[in-house]
Amino acid sequence: MTVFIAIAVLLTVLALAWLVRPLLWPAARSGVSSERLNASIYRDQLETLERDVARGVISAADCEATKDELQLRLLDDTADSAALPPPASTGFWSGRRTAAAIALLLPLGAGGMYWWLGTPAAIDPVAAQKANNDQVATMVDTLAARLKANPDNPKGWAMLARSYKVMGRFAEAEQAFVKAGNLVNTEPDLLVDYADLLAVRANNDIEGKPLELVNKALALNPQHPMGLMMSGVAAYRRSDFTLAVKQWEKLLTVLDPGSPDAQQVEADIADARAKAGLPTGAAKAASGAKPGAGADAGKLPPVDPAAAPAMTPEKINQMIDGLAARLKANPDDLAGWIRLGRAYKVQGRLAEAEQAYGKAGKLIDTDADLLTQYADLLATRSGNIEGRPLALVNKALVLNPKHPVALMLAGTAAYRRSDYAQAVAHWEKVLAVLPPGSPDAKQVEAEIADARTKGGLGLAQKAKP
Repeated sequence: MTVFIAIAVLLTVLALAWLVRPLLWPAARSGVSSERLNASIYRDQLETLERDVARGVISAADCEATKDELQLRLLDDTADSAALPPPASTGFWSGRRTAAAIALLLPLGAGGMYWWLGTPAAIDPVAAQKANNDQVATMVDTLAARLKANPDNPKGWAMLARSYKVMGRFAEAEQAFVKAGNLVNTEPDLLVDYADLLAVRANNDIEGKPLELVNKALALNPQHPMGLMMSGVAAYRRSDFTLAVKQWEKLLTVLDPGSPDAQQVEADIADARAKAGLPTGAAKAASGAKPGAGADAGKLPPVDPAAAPAMTPEKINQMIDGLAARLKANPDDLAGWIRLGRAYKVQGRLAEAEQAYGKAGKLIDTDADLLTQYADLLATRSGNIEGRPLALVNKALVLNPKHPVALMLAGTAAYRRSDYAQAVAHWEKVLAVLPPGSPDAKQVEAEIADARTKGGLGLAQKAKP
């Protein structure tokens, strides 16, 4: 926008200069003197007479008579005459006034014509984006008006729902999905879109109806990428790491190998495998390799590829080495440092994992999951959750008061400092988000019972929050 204005102003100034210069600085008059012109003519005539006499065309007496006549005429034509003064300008439009009028009217006229006939907003990115948004909003409102007049149009309602979702009008999007009726239940994409919308409206909670819709979508298309991702995330959050690994490994088969999405999923799989005690750790124990031995310390040993068809330890090692090399060349990739830190943690390379998390910078402070992972890493390295690990846990709970892992760590810290009432308060919140009767829920119930006993709270007494 600024460049366009500068160019337009420059061209206008040049045009004005070209137009007004002759008016402000008129060229000096260089007229031909009539006296000199007449003298030149008579001189030519005298020379002609001399040639005629030489050729014998006229006699000498006639020549002298003609010369006398020419000289008399020359004297008469070149007689001094009073110089006429330059004509005085008596009109209003002098040169300067005309130049001033042109300098004023030309820019105003050009600007006015452009504003009337042109499209100034086209050169302003912000205005252009606003114009596009307004156009989209108008189209969506037009579609909504047509559907109100003709509500028996499931595809139209589905289109409107997706449009509302993109625009952030979530309540209206949910209503449109409901009006789409059975069409949603027949298309995996619509089911997953609807599930994602409900999860967003429920503060990113996938459990309940969102997960039911995801499962319906996977029943129609078992390889649906977004469905597999959401199913894995839901399983991971309820600590069903085995199912999370299963769903994410299916997801890997439909992602481009080596793509950023695939790398992220691979790191998540490695994390879930470690928490579930799946082939990664079991194969390492079976191989008899001692931790920290040799140049390959921290590397995962080879296992039978059939044990994990979509993800093998060799592939994880290659992925981690490649990611580390890329991050050295591009250290500003904060999300990449997080992935590397997770991978190092899974491999037991805790010092390198701490360095990687440290390079992620402010990205960690805005995500409860990352804060909790970093706190768990520091607590594992030091063997003590107090201090910085607990400070990170408290930050995570500020961002998400119901974060299960953060609540578990906070309860453990309270238990270790003999604050059993606080430990019970945290762990009871964890129970509220765990599937009743699951192994994890039973373990937490046992921890709560132990804390109640040591704190003299009684099995039926509720701890004060």
